[in-house]
Amino acid sequence: MNVESAIFFSGWLPILRVLVVGSLGYVFLIFVLRIVGPRTLAKTNLFDFIILVSIGSVYGRILTATDVTLVEACVAYALVVFMHYAVSWLRMRSTWVSSLLDAEAVLLFYHGTYICGAMKRARIKPAEIEAAVREKGLGSMSHVEAIVLEAHGELSIIESVPYAQELVENLNRRRGGT
Repeated sequence: MNVESAIFFSGWLPILRVLVVGSLGYVFLIFVLRIVGPRTLAKTNLFDFIILVSIGSVYGRILTATDVTLVEACVAYALVVFMHYAVSWLRMRSTWVSSLLDAEAVLLFYHGTYICGAMKRARIKPAEIEAAVREKGLGSMSHVEAIVLEAHGELSIIESVPYAQELVENLNRRRGGT
């Protein structure tokens, strides 16, 4: 075998290995993620991003590295998913762990005023906020009551509704409230 053929094609065995290990690794990954539940696949925050990158790295490695066996890949998958499960279990039971891992929502705009300190810490410019308002289809900032940077990184825009009090009163009347 000459050097050129080893670069472009080194036989059918490596291709067969990629097909078998890649397919079985994929099936195992689906099985493990199904056991862990949908939380792993929710909108990503820093905590979820880590597992997604780790799983992608393991999968990419088993497809291309001939020295990684299917069993090693499955153990690596299981380890990553177990660690994710263990940390999420701790996160739910410990406020200290939760405070280390979870970002909090940040108020960036309220009642017509930008909250500059919060925007600076979040590294968000007024132009980015205004673009999000336009994307929501609002004509101007006067239509906005508040803007919140959510923990998962999206901007939530709360519209100003001048008739909100009237809506609440009508709802209470229908329920028989005061």
